[in-house]
Amino acid sequence: MPQLVGKEIGPIGLGLMGMTWRSPPPPQEQAFEAMRASLKHGSNCWNGGEFYGSPDYNSLVLLEKYFEKYPEDADKVVISIKGGLNYKTHQIDGSPENTRRTLDDSIAQLKGRKKLDLFEFGRRDQNVPQDVTFGVIDKEYVQTGKLGGISLSEVRAETIHEAVKYTKVLAVEVELSLFSTEVLENGVAAACAEYDIPLIAYSPIGRGMLSGEFKKHEDIPENSLLRQLNFPRFSKENFHINVQLVEKVEEIAKKKGCTPAQLAINWTRAISSRPNMPTIIPIPGATTAARVEENSKLVDITDEELAQIDTILAKFTPAGERYPESVATNT
Repeated sequence: MPQLVGKEIGPIGLGLMGMTWRSPPPPQEQAFEAMRASLKHGSNCWNGGEFYGSPDYNSLVLLEKYFEKYPEDADKVVISIKGGLNYKTHQIDGSPENTRRTLDDSIAQLKGRKKLDLFEFGRRDQNVPQDVTFGVIDKEYVQTGKLGGISLSEVRAETIHEAVKYTKVLAVEVELSLFSTEVLENGVAAACAEYDIPLIAYSPIGRGMLSGEFKKHEDIPENSLLRQLNFPRFSKENFHINVQLVEKVEEIAKKKGCTPAQLAINWTRAISSRPNMPTIIPIPGATTAARVEENSKLVDITDEELAQIDTILAKFTPAGERYPESVATNT
């Protein structure tokens, strides 16, 4: 079993973003049912964000209310929180002042019901040296027992190689799916393997695309962030191209007797066994117990199926970038 901050975690985790960062968010009891289902099925690595929603209802607020109701679950879970946003500039800010602000606020929102296991800046702040930011976190939070450890989010390989000189990096969270395989070629996965750092794979279902739920552009809900933020791969001009990969995934999943989402999630686990690859822990997002149950099922992908998927990916190029131009990537 993989480990984070000295605790065993399941091979598949849970992304909390959709439980608070959508309009309107799902009912709290529905979110609680999904979280309980996650634990029931062994998915005890939970990933959220200080900026996943408003300050009065973000991942930390949800977690505090959950652990108030289910205090016995606090020690069963490893939580990783993204933060670092400066609410005045609306930019990631790794200055000592904002580092203390984001950590103090995050810890305070949990109200002592659960220790903050992992914290990561949502992106690297290019204007502040990493040793300055990590110096504050290590000395004032990790060494004092307020925080379990440091992870990185949406970084390039060079950032990982530099970060390990200044701090112990416990995890690296990056996008990885059949739609987004960049980290397998750009040195990020290799760097994680070199330093024995688990790779936390966010959006393993391609933001829902690989579930087969969206058959045409009009199927994307109007209140979805995919529409509100204009994600290029979900635009009208790109959708019909990208859905072709979904159709291939559906064909393999049907023969295998699993859902397309299960195939996509477990593909990220399967490639972890290849040479010079790190441990990969996918964290699919879900807001219902039924979807959590589907996503947490372990499915063995055979070498033959992996080879078949390799062939499909070699012939397919996604249309559009991962994010709109306004969002920083590979920091």
